[in-house]
Amino acid sequence: MKYWQKYIDKHKVYDKYAVPRKFNYAMVVVIPCFDEPDVLTTLNSLKHCLPTQHPVGVLVVVNSSETTDEAIVIHNRKTYDDVIDFANNENRSTLSFHALLCEDLPRKHAGVGLARKIGMEWATRGFLQCENRAGVILSLDADCTVSENYLNTIESQFQLSQPNCCVLNFQHRITPNSDPLLNDAIEQYEQYIWYFRDALRAIGFPYYYHTIGSAFAVSADAYVRVGGIGRQQGGEDFYFLQKVFQLGKTSELMKAFVYPEARFSERIPFGTGPALEKIIASADGLLRVYSVDAFIALKGFFDLRIKFYKQSDDQVLSLINQLHPSIQDFLHENKFLASISDCNNNAASVSSFEKRFFHHFNAFVIIKYLNFAHIPYFELIPIHQAKDKLVGLL
Repeated sequence: MKYWQKYIDKHKVYDKYAVPRKFNYAMVVVIPCFDEPDVLTTLNSLKHCLPTQHPVGVLVVVNSSETTDEAIVIHNRKTYDDVIDFANNENRSTLSFHALLCEDLPRKHAGVGLARKIGMEWATRGFLQCENRAGVILSLDADCTVSENYLNTIESQFQLSQPNCCVLNFQHRITPNSDPLLNDAIEQYEQYIWYFRDALRAIGFPYYYHTIGSAFAVSADAYVRVGGIGRQQGGEDFYFLQKVFQLGKTSELMKAFVYPEARFSERIPFGTGPALEKIIASADGLLRVYSVDAFIALKGFFDLRIKFYKQSDDQVLSLINQLHPSIQDFLHENKFLASISDCNNNAASVSSFEKRFFHHFNAFVIIKYLNFAHIPYFELIPIHQAKDKLVGLL
């Protein structure tokens, strides 16, 4: 675990968040919490999970910035006290609850990303302290409940398969009395998440898994190997998981569910809350998404990747010129011929070439292409149409 210590030494700023001397957990659930109305519902959901073989810790990171309104700071402090009271009453040898109160975080970095990082760094230090290289970090949010098999299914998967990462199933909670417009919007949004995942898989992209901050688990070793999670004020889950996926050995646990609350939110510029607001604000209440035809065009490019191996720039360009104009123009504008040359110059085998290819043509580039290709080449289409059309590609 020498490189763990090197990682910890590089991130000493997080040492101030003390780890209990008796830390003995096999898994730690990390929950960022900012101005949340009912985090105890989340904790009670975890309390009622089926038992695990080894001890589990739950850490709630109650956080605010140096510019947070005083009313929210006061509410956060009450939340912290509530979690401590809950822990004093409910902690047992197999499942223990903890809380950190993190106030006056730098305005530049404060947000869900930094709070999640504080919690994951706490877990990593704990695993190093008890010399548990097999420790697992679970990422959850303070508006979620979980299925009763959440903890033991994740534990079993990591024990049996030793994955670097698991992504979990999810379904937003909708109450009988909730706004029908909100219900319809969340249904469309969930359809889009699965549509995007299925489209990426259909075109041969190896890292097609969905990236939801409340629905993944990662080995602490993988966490250290990719340099930890970032401090972004939104999207930290996406950026982090893209790095982890490239390590390989990612599992999808479709029988373990996370149930986020369906709600509006202005805390981050993208994600569930802003997406719901955008759908409801549209004239027809329909979510429009990337065209299946754009994915088909991208599939044509990905299908040629092995043919690019050990070919000259002229030969590669000749193959690219056979592709959809949107692909040709995008690759030319972004000078990706040089990226393919890099793959050829630094790959001794087809498998290493392919791995390097998808390092260059990763999820960030795919999204960049899809945004580039709409509207000039393709039209955004309603999610129900896109989903039906995708069936022919699967």
